[in-house]
Amino acid sequence: MNTKSKLFVNARIYTPDRVIEKGQVFVREGKIERIVDHSLKNAEDGVEVVDVQEQLLVPGFVDVHVHGGGGYDVMSGRVQDIEGLSRYHAQKGTTSLLPTTLTADLESTERAIRSIVEAKEKGTGGADVLGIHLEGPFINEKRCGAQNPAYIRPPSMKELDHFLDVAKNQVRLLTMAPEGSGALEMIRRAVERGVTVSIGHSDATYDQVQQAVEAGASHVTHLFNGMRALHHREPGVAGAAMMLPELAVELICDGFHVHPELIDFIFQIKAADKVVMITDAMSAAGLPDGDHYELGGLACYMKAGQVRLKSSDDLAGSCLTMDQALRHVREFTGKAVEEILPAMTLNPARQIGYEEQKGSIERGKDADLVILSHQYEVQATYVRGECVYNGSKE
Repeated sequence: MNTKSKLFVNARIYTPDRVIEKGQVFVREGKIERIVDHSLKNAEDGVEVVDVQEQLLVPGFVDVHVHGGGGYDVMSGRVQDIEGLSRYHAQKGTTSLLPTTLTADLESTERAIRSIVEAKEKGTGGADVLGIHLEGPFINEKRCGAQNPAYIRPPSMKELDHFLDVAKNQVRLLTMAPEGSGALEMIRRAVERGVTVSIGHSDATYDQVQQAVEAGASHVTHLFNGMRALHHREPGVAGAAMMLPELAVELICDGFHVHPELIDFIFQIKAADKVVMITDAMSAAGLPDGDHYELGGLACYMKAGQVRLKSSDDLAGSCLTMDQALRHVREFTGKAVEEILPAMTLNPARQIGYEEQKGSIERGKDADLVILSHQYEVQATYVRGECVYNGSKE
């Protein structure tokens, strides 16, 4: 990777505690070395100057739940698909991601895991692969959504350990249903091995979610989707997710998975550091409408921004990108960009243990930076100081 020093000038910089007008960010060897709130007269010799032209300089987006995009599919088991989806999402401002598996047979899951590990080790030329999100197979068939019910399995400590070993301990997030026999023991084991446990595709009661939190669960997969809904006599997973302060919640902000007014409500009731934007994007993201797509071996069609199973018409992932999510949340909530950005950057990084390296524009962190227009369109994306997307050259 090119490690030439860079000086970003004439930028509206979004740091964790303030917005700096016409500031500068100096990057050396892929790290943020200096942030200044004024203009330096001259750059050092040999430093590349990037004129942001009074546009927005924001932290790169961190997507902890993504199955594909641009025609690339995590479950293909091909390293080139992980590289391809990383490049595709980098065009949309994502600088770090967790390629996310689906419930599948053992061999397919192993193949997908190995391809993610190899891509992480090689580097992608796009967004950084930070690890793996295992979504399934230890989920509840009753709430499987677009997960293939043929491969759902009860909690198995042996199988979990096998997946973690195949992944070289690179699993950062595990989505599971906490109500199955042996599930609480699995949560404790996963947490011991450095995995964040997320409750999802679950029919758990409020009490069962509380027990899962006590065992170490701290995250909820795509809130309101694939879970027992809120009822006034049984709050279920959705109610527990909203009420328990220990739980961070994922939101798919495409306007289809969750009603816009409900997204606004979640931003009001959850602590600011417990809301996490995701795409849940699948391979069709960025491609034309059609009826020839699939997700986890299940036939899908895409029409008017929605991906659905042919068999049931249920939503099947999304074609959302993180820059679209930012624009949608602004529209749905009326919040300022600086209020929304943590849910797309620092919060997801923190949930998977990467807050010291990723998620904000701060001295010493990776120079994962995105230049946005005033209409919140991605102009350029930098990963560890290297330009991986430049809209003016596309």
